[in-house]
Amino acid sequence: MVAQGGQHMVVDVGGSHVTAAAVSTAAPGGAALLSRIERSVDSHASSAVVLDSWAAACVDAAEGAGIDPGGRDWGLAMPGPFDYDQGIGHYARVGKFERLAGVDIRSGLADRLGVDPARVRFVHDAGAYGIGEWRYGSPTRHARFVCVTLGTGVGSAFVDDGALVFDRADVPPGGEVHRLPFDGRDLEDTISTRALLARYASPDPGLSVKELASRARSGDERAQGAFDTGMEALALAVGPWLAAFGATALVVGGSISRSWDVLERGFRTGLETSAPELAVTLDIAPSRLLADAPLYGVAHLLERSAAGARCVTAPALP
Repeated sequence: MVAQGGQHMVVDVGGSHVTAAAVSTAAPGGAALLSRIERSVDSHASSAVVLDSWAAACVDAAEGAGIDPGGRDWGLAMPGPFDYDQGIGHYARVGKFERLAGVDIRSGLADRLGVDPARVRFVHDAGAYGIGEWRYGSPTRHARFVCVTLGTGVGSAFVDDGALVFDRADVPPGGEVHRLPFDGRDLEDTISTRALLARYASPDPGLSVKELASRARSGDERAQGAFDTGMEALALAVGPWLAAFGATALVVGGSISRSWDVLERGFRTGLETSAPELAVTLDIAPSRLLADAPLYGVAHLLERSAAGARCVTAPALP
């Protein structure tokens, strides 16, 4: 595949939105968004409606940058469970995109964009986020870099000298921390949007994590305690894997990371127990790129692929 002028068409697919963008990796400073389109998507709609929505955002992003959508490669950061090689979703009984289960998404998008299916590529969403932060967000390109994303769920990326690692003895199965056990449950049941709000147990059903963080900053000890408990659990679960991987840097991303000032204390407390040597040496920071991280990550992977590099972009199917 050949990149044209360092310009890449990229997409980040979420459970309720799609973001399409044109990214230049030849811009001063390393990379820049040439256009960015974000649209809401009904994840419970028919496969045709969902694919139409994604394709419309793609076309608008391309045209916004003066690019022919049918003349470029496309890279999509996709949530799992997904067959990233074949471009087929395995979304049955996961609460999103149920009607895309078993659908050939690669061909469906290729038809709508007017490109050969081989020009539509898929990347593990948390992996794309981590690569974006490693390449363009972090001031130092650490040899062993880990990114954990916190939002409706927990995502992770283990980056070894710029390459994603999914299946190796020094990373969790699939490179995914969300299934790590903590107190007999998956980690997502302890640190995620729903877990934090459930722990606080507000009578207000509309309370958000942003509002919960504001309460913590205002001295609400129960609110701060919800964050401390969740983040300490995260550190207790991932600390041994950070040590095994030899991580020198950790970035915490996702929507919850916007409240880093109320997150950091609990995480460092847990790390002092689970990996005391890293509590002193590990470079820990919140995401700098936030929602743009996966866009930059996909662009970087497309660029490497165009240069002939072999890029592992997703874990193998179980």
